[in-house]
Amino acid sequence: MATYIYRDPVTGDTREVVHGMTESPEIVNEATGNRMERVITGGAGFLFKGEGFYITENRSSNYKASEKAETSTPPPAPAPACGAGGCGACAA
Repeated sequence: MATYIYRDPVTGDTREVVHGMTESPEIVNEATGNRMERVITGGAGFLFKGEGFYITENRSSNYKASEKAETSTPPPAPAPACGAGGCGACAA
């Protein structure tokens, strides 16, 4: 069962209705007698609060040490520029 929001197009009154996805009920505003239209919403989504929901938050000390070692290595030296004899065009 899903929760849907219906709105009266004349008065703007809204109401939540719980029914199955395949059902197409005719919802009527009791106060005015108007047929209510279903409002398209963004859905529920997920809201995680606190720590421990992601694998990366609970890594072992060995993993953290190897990750730190990988990031502390210096980048490789750049290739020599043209004119310094580093490319095939300069080697005569």
